[in-house]
Amino acid sequence: MNNHIDIIPILSERKRIALVAHDFKKKDLIEWAKFNRETLAQHNIVATGTTGMLLENELQVPITKLKSGPLGGDQQIGARISEGVIDFLIFFWDPMEQQPHDPDVKALLRIAMVWNIPVACNRTTADFLVSSPLMTTSYSKVEPNYEHYEKRNISGN
Repeated sequence: MNNHIDIIPILSERKRIALVAHDFKKKDLIEWAKFNRETLAQHNIVATGTTGMLLENELQVPITKLKSGPLGGDQQIGARISEGVIDFLIFFWDPMEQQPHDPDVKALLRIAMVWNIPVACNRTTADFLVSSPLMTTSYSKVEPNYEHYEKRNISGN
């Protein structure tokens, strides 16, 4: 039994991308998305509320819009990651401003690490992700196997 990793089903050529940005980073994300519009239009985009509305208006591509981040949107994206329906996360977060929903932000970034999905937190990393040859090909993702955690003895014995 492998306690460390398993191969999960192949990710398709059409990726499921979550886009999130804090208020002072929304302009940066929109500029980045406009520059990468043709690439993004080939994929399924999910975004938190305000970010999704701004992106959809600017890009003229359909975007699944969830709640605003502070109202639960970050947690909705985290849930989708844990369900395996988000392939990667682009989250332009603001390192200079404390956010009222910082625990949600930390939880979102943590769950992305737990499920081994690519995460870009700035424009340069996002550029590397979307320019990768893996963006337009299928990909067999290696996923951690948490069977040992799920079957752990919690009775105290």
